[in-house]
Amino acid sequence: MVNTILLIGLGAPEIILIVVALLLLFGGKKIPELMRGLGRGVKEFKEGKDGDGTDPVKENDPKKY
Repeated sequence: MVNTILLIGLGAPEIILIVVALLLLFGGKKIPELMRGLGRGVKEFKEGKDGDGTDPVKENDPKKY
């Protein structure tokens, strides 16, 4: 993770500034909830991208309508 952060040009001062801004905007109690939601979204995106090979709705499915 550290290598990824360094590749996009974010150093320690920038990360600290971002964390302070997040604390000021959302407060300490709201940030874990936001990160959980972000994590769920990333997880759902990865699952949707990878998929299990089945379509949720088939074109000839009578239950579709």
